[in-house]
Amino acid sequence: MIETTNKLDELLIKTKEYISKSSDTELSLKANPEKWSKKEIIGHLIDSGINNIKRFTAVLIEKEPYRISPMKQVELVKVNDYQNSEIEELLALLFAINIRIKKLMLLQNTQTLATKIELYTEGNMSDLRYLMEDYVKHFEQHINQILKPIIE
Repeated sequence: MIETTNKLDELLIKTKEYISKSSDTELSLKANPEKWSKKEIIGHLIDSGINNIKRFTAVLIEKEPYRISPMKQVELVKVNDYQNSEIEELLALLFAINIRIKKLMLLQNTQTLATKIELYTEGNMSDLRYLMEDYVKHFEQHINQILKPIIE
């Protein structure tokens, strides 16, 4: 998990550096009404982090295999109104959640990482290692969206 947590650290540093140089106008800009702004993408990552903390811990305490349910990402971004939130609040929450996630990842061993999970549908099996590594891949995908200039 060291490689995975190092990647998460690297992504958090990139995010902080980018946000510190960005205006609220830039972070709030939407390429079109159907697309998320950079603030909303950060909000989505917060929601993802919250959901994944729950998943990572439930996998270890519930009956095996624990079934991973999809999250209602569009609805969560909307009801949390990330578009009108202060970026400082969003960054503080994003960092706090991911510090906890990193600690959870580092607590795992070969046995716990092999704990079986069922991804969304019956019979689609994987393990906790996959879930944790996939979380960081998902995080990276969205950070790369944030780092790109918005083309209107």
